[in-house]
Amino acid sequence: MRFNENLQRLKTYEAGKPIELVVREYGIDEKDIIKLASNENPYGTSPKVVKKVQENAHKMYLYPDDSMYELKAALAKRFGVSAEEIIIGAGSDQVLEFCARAVLNEHTSVLMSKITFAMYEIYALQQGSKIIRSSCYRHDLDEFYDLYQKHNPSIVHICTPNNPTGDAIDKEYLYSFLEKVKDPLVVVDGAYMEYAAYKDPKKLIPPRELIAMYPNAIYLGTFSKAYGLGGMRVGYGIAQKEIIQQLYKLRPPFNITTLSLLAATEALKDEEFVQRAIEKNFAQMDRFIHFAMQNELEFIDSYTNFITYLLPQNINAKDLANALLRRGIIVRDLSSYGMNALRITIGTPEQNSIFFEKCKEVFDEYKR
Repeated sequence: MRFNENLQRLKTYEAGKPIELVVREYGIDEKDIIKLASNENPYGTSPKVVKKVQENAHKMYLYPDDSMYELKAALAKRFGVSAEEIIIGAGSDQVLEFCARAVLNEHTSVLMSKITFAMYEIYALQQGSKIIRSSCYRHDLDEFYDLYQKHNPSIVHICTPNNPTGDAIDKEYLYSFLEKVKDPLVVVDGAYMEYAAYKDPKKLIPPRELIAMYPNAIYLGTFSKAYGLGGMRVGYGIAQKEIIQQLYKLRPPFNITTLSLLAATEALKDEEFVQRAIEKNFAQMDRFIHFAMQNELEFIDSYTNFITYLLPQNINAKDLANALLRRGIIVRDLSSYGMNALRITIGTPEQNSIFFEKCKEVFDEYKR
């Protein structure tokens, strides 16, 4: 059997370890496991969403409304755009895939940060495209512009706030870059934008403004983070109609489930729940900063619902992650990104207290 030769260049994406796997491999009771690896909202989703899904669970045998009318109408109202400027995906990952398939081939290149969301590279390599990376994990858009001039990429990925590092760029800095970059599709991934906007309004990238000013830009958002619907897999892209029309040619029918559409539409109605969760997130973030300072750990200033600890040379990220795993704490080891670092989701106060206790235990062992 012959496979696409581009697959030889690919590594399989490794998601954060699920609780079920830790139960099987380590024999730890599920109630004693704390998952701080996948940046889920630890407060769950709005009770109104849960109620809506429960009331409509009997409809799961029906195919969803493939026009996605209600969800697109709700998003259009939220962002001040038209429904024709929106495409819905099974997570924003699927919209990323549409972008790659629509634009890339073996003669193209893609520009991205040195350390950023792994799926940008994976989707590009699937199309045979070349990867161009900046020299720093931060989005140095001056360097991006130099690389743009040199390589003429077909897609530029800007993840703000950036995953897995947590840093974010100012809106005006992004716009100054976009003024000079007119040709490629610029993908602005705002998966964690709700958090960034709360912490610093200068980081907010309004989709309506973005696409009105820059017709080659597409904004990506998701319900997996602040809205607490990671298990429902709903994301969206917002761009001018010409872009959306092309992406729609790649969208499979019924790509979002009936209950997922209902959940996402209902979630948009309870902004109070989302804002409370974000407020709690940054209140708890302060505890992680304090813990880092107490233990002489460097960290990246985060505009998300996670924090990245940069570890000293005497502490190996993979070893530390495994030591925590044996204690029932799941975090994300960033060794595969070339960083000796851990990414830790900000949990509930109770979860965080246990993390600090277990992490201190491991640190004390290193000192012996």
